[in-house]
Amino acid sequence: MSPMRSEPLRVAILALPDAVISTLAGIYDVLNGAAMMGITAPGRPAISVQIVGERPGPLKLASGMPVEVQAAVEQVTECDVIIVPSILLARSGWQRGRYPRLTAWIMGMHQRGARICSACSGIFLLAETGMFDGREATVHFGYARAFSQLYPEVIVHPERVLVISGRNEELVCSGASNTWHDLVLYLIAHHVGATVAQEVARLFALQWHQDGLAPYIVFEGRSDHGDAEIAGAQEWLQRNFSVASPVEEMIRRSRLAERTFKRRFAAATGFMPLDYVQRLRVEDAKRRLERTEAAVEEISWQVGYEDPAFFSRLFKRKTGLSPGAYRRRFQIPAFARATTSAGDNSGRSDLDGRSDRDDLHSRSDRTLLGRGTRNPGVAEGRR
Repeated sequence: MSPMRSEPLRVAILALPDAVISTLAGIYDVLNGAAMMGITAPGRPAISVQIVGERPGPLKLASGMPVEVQAAVEQVTECDVIIVPSILLARSGWQRGRYPRLTAWIMGMHQRGARICSACSGIFLLAETGMFDGREATVHFGYARAFSQLYPEVIVHPERVLVISGRNEELVCSGASNTWHDLVLYLIAHHVGATVAQEVARLFALQWHQDGLAPYIVFEGRSDHGDAEIAGAQEWLQRNFSVASPVEEMIRRSRLAERTFKRRFAAATGFMPLDYVQRLRVEDAKRRLERTEAAVEEISWQVGYEDPAFFSRLFKRKTGLSPGAYRRRFQIPAFARATTSAGDNSGRSDLDGRSDRDDLHSRSDRTLLGRGTRNPGVAEGRR
């Protein structure tokens, strides 16, 4: 918790044309709502929030919805916390250098002691300042590869919900989408008090994402590496990851020496072959847990494991949740499925290739047909 103070905690939320209104407005309403509803702690400061930008007045955000910018950044000379909300990247990606006034102001406020925060993809703007170079951060997992290509100096952890770094822990990032809940609750707990943060969480039905973001991340192996031999192995593996001893079979098909194959596979994909196989199997299991009522033991066998206990341990290691907990979180509730019209196949539980959502995760449907005979004595297929 920060030192005792009587004056309000001054928070500036940065509005720019790329910003996502749901994140910006959500952060504003929660931080401002604590004061509006009189949620305070004795001896702790109230929170004063304003939306700032390049110029005051209405500003159309990424979705076309307008927001009222209350002050230009040059008018704000004292600030305790700056928050850059989620931004929507254009198809061409993030273009650096478009907001020099904003980055200069952020750097100036940081030098004067302000805590600098980003929600989701807001880190793209903050990274331009260089203050995250050599430091840890997080970003929406869907933008992680683009971010790392643009800012290789930043150590990015897309699976983490909240990353606090900086010499004085003054740099704070939250991860994908609604993890801004964790950001605002952290700021309230740190500056105003844990009791206030708990009350705000209850009133707004906010939650700490304590299981991390790994359960939400869909594994997709790299295919842009330029190694044709490994690309062919990946393509085969997408269709055959559930067979016994898939790593040995890939090596046999490649006609490369085992050490050479594994070295090239790791260099191309970023994963050792066995780890890659496990991730494909876990990803397939996730779809089955979401869309079917099959028992965990059955799913374990379908994706390539005859030992359900080992499969469950592996699943939790890769996703942070047990198979049962994952199903409870991500499966569409029965009452919602019951209201689906007869002609709508969206989110069907079958994995036979007829669902109109199969193009999202087509590999999850392939192992039901054409599965090879297993050899229970081959260890590689069981791990």
